[in-house]
Amino acid sequence: IVEPRIIDLNRVIADMETLFRRLLGEEVRLHIGPSDDLWPVKMDRGQFEQVLINLLVNARDAMPGGGQITVETANFVADDEYVRTHVDMEPDKYVMISVSDTGAGMDEVTRSKIFEPFFTTKRKGEGTGLGLSTCYGIVKQNGGSISVCSEPGQGTTFKVYIPRTTERKVPKSE
Repeated sequence: IVEPRIIDLNRVIADMETLFRRLLGEEVRLHIGPSDDLWPVKMDRGQFEQVLINLLVNARDAMPGGGQITVETANFVADDEYVRTHVDMEPDKYVMISVSDTGAGMDEVTRSKIFEPFFTTKRKGEGTGLGLSTCYGIVKQNGGSISVCSEPGQGTTFKVYIPRTTERKVPKSE
């Protein structure tokens, strides 16, 4: 059951840091850079956690010999000029979550297919290919956007944009 609630994404990321480090293993360095005064969002916490875990596991898998993953947050305003070149976004205020790795990167053909269901670069038996299409669906369901920047040998950066909410302050117990 999806239960959208007002959440502080910095707090969710901080709460999950121990889990992230276990998932990533000793060969991967994790850097978390939370933005000060991050706006709240309204979405299901479990869905956000699923998106983040999928992005981190993909980043880890792109660095079989180890490397660094950086998770950052920031407030972001998509104005009319910005959305002219990013057609899947509406002018609005968003919270941006960036997940970057120092892995193998992707070529243009791979980048063009990564959000398709069942597309995978993994060998048979190593994964279903559903991770990024699931991330895409969750982000879109919450009124957001997801983009990727990657070049072979240069690593990959995913940016997730979730609309800011102005409903009320984040509860202390969240």
